[in-house]
Amino acid sequence: MQAAALIQDDAGTASGVRSLAGREPVLVPDLLHPVPLERIDVAHARTAFALAFASGVSGGLFGEMLDRAAVAPSTWEPEAFATELFLPRFVATCLRARVRGVVPVLARTHLVRLLAQPPADPATVEHRRGVLAEIVANRGLRDTLEGVYVELCRFRSLVEGAGGVGKYDPNRRKLDILSSAKAILDGMATFAHAQSGLVRLADFALRVQSDEPYRSLADLLRYEQEMATVDLQVAVGADGQIRGFRLVAAREDATNTFAMSPWRRWLTKIELFVRGYRFGDGELMAHLVDAVYDGLEGELVHFIQLLGDIEFYLGAIGFKELAEERGLEVCLPTIGTQRRFEGLFNPLLLAQPGSVVPCTVATDRPDVTTLVTGPNSGGKTRLLQSIGLAQILAQSGMFVPARAACVTPASGLVVSLSQESRADAPEGRLGMELMRIRALFEVLPPGAMVLLDELCSGTNPSEGEEIFELVVRMFERLGPQAFITTHFLAFAARLASERRIDGLRFLQVELGAAQQATYQFVPGVAATSLAGHAAERLGVTAEQLLAVIERKVARG
Repeated sequence: MQAAALIQDDAGTASGVRSLAGREPVLVPDLLHPVPLERIDVAHARTAFALAFASGVSGGLFGEMLDRAAVAPSTWEPEAFATELFLPRFVATCLRARVRGVVPVLARTHLVRLLAQPPADPATVEHRRGVLAEIVANRGLRDTLEGVYVELCRFRSLVEGAGGVGKYDPNRRKLDILSSAKAILDGMATFAHAQSGLVRLADFALRVQSDEPYRSLADLLRYEQEMATVDLQVAVGADGQIRGFRLVAAREDATNTFAMSPWRRWLTKIELFVRGYRFGDGELMAHLVDAVYDGLEGELVHFIQLLGDIEFYLGAIGFKELAEERGLEVCLPTIGTQRRFEGLFNPLLLAQPGSVVPCTVATDRPDVTTLVTGPNSGGKTRLLQSIGLAQILAQSGMFVPARAACVTPASGLVVSLSQESRADAPEGRLGMELMRIRALFEVLPPGAMVLLDELCSGTNPSEGEEIFELVVRMFERLGPQAFITTHFLAFAARLASERRIDGLRFLQVELGAAQQATYQFVPGVAATSLAGHAAERLGVTAEQLLAVIERKVARG
C-alpha cells in the first residue's frame, strides 16, 4: 500500500528542527527535571504499547511502568523514614487532585517514590518549584494542563481497554486512540508562552507536529471524519412530509493524502490481490491506521511518563486546596541557613475531624540538636512528624505545610518515632534501645536530619541520661539537624543551665492558663510533664480508680 510509504522515519526528519526560537527540540516531555530524563523503560513500553494497540487489553500498562520508573539521583534512604512518617498515608489522603469536579485516582506508588527520594541536585528542586508556582499563578495554564491530563486519562483508558472500550470495532478503537493522541499533542503545543518548565510540553509537541508521521495522522483523521461532502435536494409535499431525496453532487477531498479516486482504489485492490493479499475496505483502513501508528509509536510511549509528571503537580495543588479548606496555608519555602516555620501544621491531621492547630518553630542555625519537652499529648510527636514531612516536601519541590518557611537542605532523613515491645525481641528494653541508637549512627550521614521520639525512655533514668548525653555529644561531630523529644526534664534542665554543648537548643510545649497544652512551642525546658493532669483526663486518679473498685465490689 502506497500510504505506508508516507510514514517516514521520524528520527531522520526531526534532525535539525528547532521547536521554538533558538531552543533545541525536546525528545522527552519530562516536567520534573531541568535536563529531560527518560525515566521509563522505553523499549519495554514500546512492545507493550504495540500489543495493547493491537489487542485492546494491556493489564495496567501505565501503572506498572510508572511504578518502576526511575527517579532522580538522591542521597536519601526511604527505609530510614518513610514508614515512621506514614508517607504512603500522606500521599493517599493529602495529594488528592480535583480535575474539573472529579477526583482521579493518582499513581500513588509513583508519588511515594518521588517524595521518598528527593533529588540531590538543587536545580531539579528549583525547576519543580518554578512549574508549580506558574500553575498556581496562571489559572489559564492550569486549566489547559488539566485538559491535557483529562485527555491523557482518556488515552490511557483506550490503550488499556479499561471499561470494555476494547470490545467494539477494532478500527474505530484504534482511530479513537490516534485521535486522542493528536488532541494531547495539540494541547501540549499551546504551552509555547509558558515561563517555566511547562514550555517543554510545547517544545516536544511542536517537534512531533513538524514531522511527517504527525501530518499523516492529521490527514488520516480528517479523511476518516470527512472523506467527501454530498449535496442533496429534499422533496417536500404539500402536507410538509418529505417525499424523497436527490443527489446533486458528491465531492471527495482530493487534497487529503489518503484520498483516492474509485479507479485508484480498485487498482490498489488488484495490486494487492496479485501479490497474494485479499483486503476488504475495512482491512484497507486497518492497514492505514497501523501504518500511521507505527510512525508515532516512539513518541506516544512518553505519554506514560508525562501522566505521572502532571499528577505530581496536580497532587501538590490538591494538597494546597485541602489545607485551605481547613483554614490553613501552605507555601513554597525559601532555602537558607536558618530554620523557621510559621503556621506549621501536621498534614496527617487533615484527614481527621476536628481543628488543626498550627505553630511556629525556629532555630538560629540548622546544625543543632533541639530537645523538645512537655506533657504527654502536648503535640511533641506531631511536631516531629510535621518537621519531617515539611523537609521531605521542601526538598521534593512541593508546598510545605506552613504559612511561611525557611528550610536548609539535608543530606538525608532518619526518623525513629515508635519503639514498641515485641514478643520476639532479641534484647530487653535497654538492649533494644541501645540497638536502636547503634542502628541510627550506622545510617546517619553528616548533615542529615534526625527525628527521635522519647530517646532512652525505656531505660533506667540514671543510665538513660548517660546514654542520652553520649548521643547528643556524638551529634555535635556529625552536625545533623536533630529534634529529640524527652521526659528527662531534670536532665534537660541541667544541660540547659550548664551550656557545655554549643549545638544544643531547647523547646517546650507552651501551657495555657489552666495548665493545658496549647500545642505551641517556646524556648526553654518544661518544668513538669503534667502527669497528674493526664491521669485525671484518662481516669487514673485515686478517686477514679476507687470508684471503679467500689462498683465491682457492690456488684459482687
